[in-house]
Amino acid sequence: MGKARSGPDVILLASTLLLLAIGVIMVYSASAILSFHDFGDEFYYVKRQLLFAVLGVAAMWTTMNVDYWVWKKYAKIGLLVCFGLLVIVLIPGIGVIRGGARSWLGISSFGIQPSEFAKIGILLFLAKLLSEDHYPIKRFTQGLLPPLGIMGLAFGLIMLQPDLGTGAVLVGASMLIIFTSGARMLHLSMLALVGVAGLVGLILTAPYRLKRITAFLDPWQDPLGAGYQSIQSLYAIGPGRLVGLGFNMSRQKYSYLPEPQTDFIFSIIGEELGFLGGTAVILLFGLLVWRGVRTAITAPDSFGSLLAIGISGMVAVQVIINIGVVIGMMPVTGITLPLISYGGSSLTLMLTSIGILLNISRYSR
Repeated sequence: MGKARSGPDVILLASTLLLLAIGVIMVYSASAILSFHDFGDEFYYVKRQLLFAVLGVAAMWTTMNVDYWVWKKYAKIGLLVCFGLLVIVLIPGIGVIRGGARSWLGISSFGIQPSEFAKIGILLFLAKLLSEDHYPIKRFTQGLLPPLGIMGLAFGLIMLQPDLGTGAVLVGASMLIIFTSGARMLHLSMLALVGVAGLVGLILTAPYRLKRITAFLDPWQDPLGAGYQSIQSLYAIGPGRLVGLGFNMSRQKYSYLPEPQTDFIFSIIGEELGFLGGTAVILLFGLLVWRGVRTAITAPDSFGSLLAIGISGMVAVQVIINIGVVIGMMPVTGITLPLISYGGSSLTLMLTSIGILLNISRYSR
């Protein structure tokens, strides 16, 4: 591998830092009332978010300056560690239940989500596996089944928590890597049909998921139950109109919209900053993903290319799902908005992943 360029993709870096800054500001606005009510300190959540942001930027700076092919050497070890964490978190008494899912490891309010580590761990291993010389990706049994098996096992463990949102992001990003590596469209089409059937099965076997689907189709059927979050989210976005009610002027954050600093923070952005503010955030995400895809196209080797498309896809899928839920286009899944929503594991791991993407961009042709 030749010498890296003097700097990473400036546009990719700038869009990431802008989104991070917007996130810190909006976490304060969305959480100030809740913070004061619960902890007597309106800065409780934003101080923690700033801490995670600093740790995340430090991690991003580190991975941005570590040659990305180094991760290829440790991809198998990382995969085993990720699977180990996904198993450990399911053990009663060790895994911590939050929001109805046993998806946390930690003490008190501090903790990590193994599923967040699993996303980047799986992407790294798939990029390594599928970038090997003469890998038979065109063959179903010898080529396609191994990566599908790894992805499916990780998805199954995540669903045992259960966490459909994170599982969907993992599958979406993994399938992008598999598709980009040259898998046959016939095989992928057959898998898509199986996937749809499996998704229907998951929905039918869990009453709460079925309620989310019916609430998505008509949230006003159960306005105080399954449809409550969707309705309150729309009540936030509607009054925002073109320019919003103004920063820190949200009404829905006054205990109407549950956890406005996490999954539904885009609702507060729409309410306070309006259509223009929401569009600006979406455009910044579009810019980030575009530069990530460009990095994948211009990467000097297949490992860098597949890893870059996987990380870019992870961001894109998560943004699409989160905003789709907020505007009522998808059922509620409980997934955060990258770089914007409050959260430790998700923010730090996302910045770490983008750091790897930035390092790949230093070698772009």
